[in-house]
Amino acid sequence: MFLAQEYTTQTHTRKSKLGTDHTYSRERTVLLFRCDSCNETFKREKGSMDPKRISNNYFHVCSNCDPKKFAQKKGVENRLLWDMKASSLDDVSKL
Repeated sequence: MFLAQEYTTQTHTRKSKLGTDHTYSRERTVLLFRCDSCNETFKREKGSMDPKRISNNYFHVCSNCDPKKFAQKKGVENRLLWDMKASSLDDVSKL
């Protein structure tokens, strides 16, 4: 789940040809997510992600969880929902 967008500033120093030190800063955009598998919050750089995936239309999994295992679990949930009869009185939210 996409939560927020943050900005971080990093300062660096470099040495010029004449030997003087120059400081400069770079601003990075960091995205804050909540893992859909373990509900842990994690951060990712915006530049390392596809812009279409920065929404709540996609599932987001942290680096501690196994994304393939999570995808298999979601596939089983969807298959149970699709195999259900239309005239069934079972509650869909309990699947």
